[in-house]
Amino acid sequence: MMRFSGIVIVILAIMMTANVDAKIYERCELARKLQKAGLNSYKGYGIGDWLCMAHYESGFDTSFMDHNPDGSSEYGIFQLNSAWWCDNGITPTKNLCHMDCHDLLNRHILDDIMCAKRVVSSKTSMNAWDSWNQHCSGHDLSEWLKGCDVYVKPNSNKINS
Repeated sequence: MMRFSGIVIVILAIMMTANVDAKIYERCELARKLQKAGLNSYKGYGIGDWLCMAHYESGFDTSFMDHNPDGSSEYGIFQLNSAWWCDNGITPTKNLCHMDCHDLLNRHILDDIMCAKRVVSSKTSMNAWDSWNQHCSGHDLSEWLKGCDVYVKPNSNKINS
């Protein structure tokens, strides 16, 4: 019995440390991070577009993971799909971002941002995210930046939207 409880404790410790490096960002903190990474007006989309999309995709949670009916999964703060953008070792994938999907689940979001830039640079642009189409496209996104200390570049023409 003692051996069994020891195994249970080890398993629980491993499970708890798996998400220790995850983070749920505050809106303004994420806005500053996105601006610093060069997403302000990237391909014509402002920080408000990115914040709105990330909110509806993951609630700003870097560890968020979702499974789709087609067998693919979506990972991280931007919910990048395993069939297209990353490799989860299960789903057949194009792996267009050349990365392991599990690397999208930690607090270090520069790799997520680099992959999201690829998505937006593709022919689908921000339309790749259904949540952006439903909740963000064509809406006043200035509320997403209220109270945040970020410089907002005027949006140039958005590509492919």
